[in-house]
Formats: sequence, C-alpha cells, structure tokens
Amino acid sequence: MAEYCAVIAFPAMHVGISIEDEKLVGVRYLPRSTPLREPSSRFAGRVARQLERYRDDPDTEFDLPLAIGGTEFQQRVWRVMQRIPRGKTRTYGDVAKSLGSAARAVGQACGENRLPIIIPCHRIIAAGGIGGFAHSRGGYLLEAKRWLLAHEQAL
Repeated sequence: MAEYCAVIAFPAMHVGISIEDEKLVGVRYLPRSTPLREPSSRFAGRVARQLERYRDDPDTEFDLPLAIGGTEFQQRVWRVMQRIPRGKTRTYGDVAKSLGSAARAVGQACGENRLPIIIPCHRIIAAGGIGGFAHSRGGYLLEAKRWLLAHEQAL
C-alpha cells in the first residue's frame, strides 16, 4: 500500500493524501478498513482540515497549492470538472461534445484524476445513470461516488 501523509475518515470511504514540496499531489479513495493516519506535517494537516470541512459542508472552498499533472487533454477535462457547480452534474457525453472528443476518452481522463474532491470527477456521470468511478464499476469506489453526489445534493 502507498504511504500517505494523512488518512481521514469519510462516511463511504477513507481518504489518503499525498504531498510533495508543499503541494498536494494525490487524493485517493481507500476502503474503510484502511487505518486512519494523523497528518505527518503542517501542510498535510492543512489539507486534511480542508477535506474534513468539505466532508462536513459541501460548499467548502479549497485553497491549496496543487501539482495537477496529466496530459493536455486530461487537464482540459479537469478544467471542465472544476466549472461544474456543487449540486450539479454533467454527462461524459456532454463534456466530450464540449471538448470535441469521445465520452470514453472523458471517462478515462476522469479515472486518471489524481485530485478527486478538489477536482470533482464525481460530478461527471453516465447518460443512463451514475457511471463508473476511478476506473471501477462497483464496490466501495462506486459507493464513494454515490455518497459524494448525495452529499452535494446532486442525486
């Protein structure tokens, strides 16, 4: 298992965070069986506090330095995600059409997002339902997506 700077509890999952050089480089949904971990640094504590505030209030704004990574196309998809208001969703097809791409490519970009919650990939759904999540079609990851959408009152 990867080493996380903190692991915090959410209702449907635990959330591990990774930082490098005072930038957030990863947010990962983990099974609830993953042990919690107190933040290992001041910056990890800042990230954990902001995620905990979001857990308690979906209108929380994030103010963190990020290392986003990704390809040019992935970054375009992620910028679209960031413009979807809380409580709203868009379909993979809608996003693909706006970018002149294919829904499958948008889904792949969603799955490669290293900063979920901060870059809200859960707000992109399938035309006929919730769709997949983090390259998964079931299990705790889909439960995490359901919780996130319900938390933001998008379901």
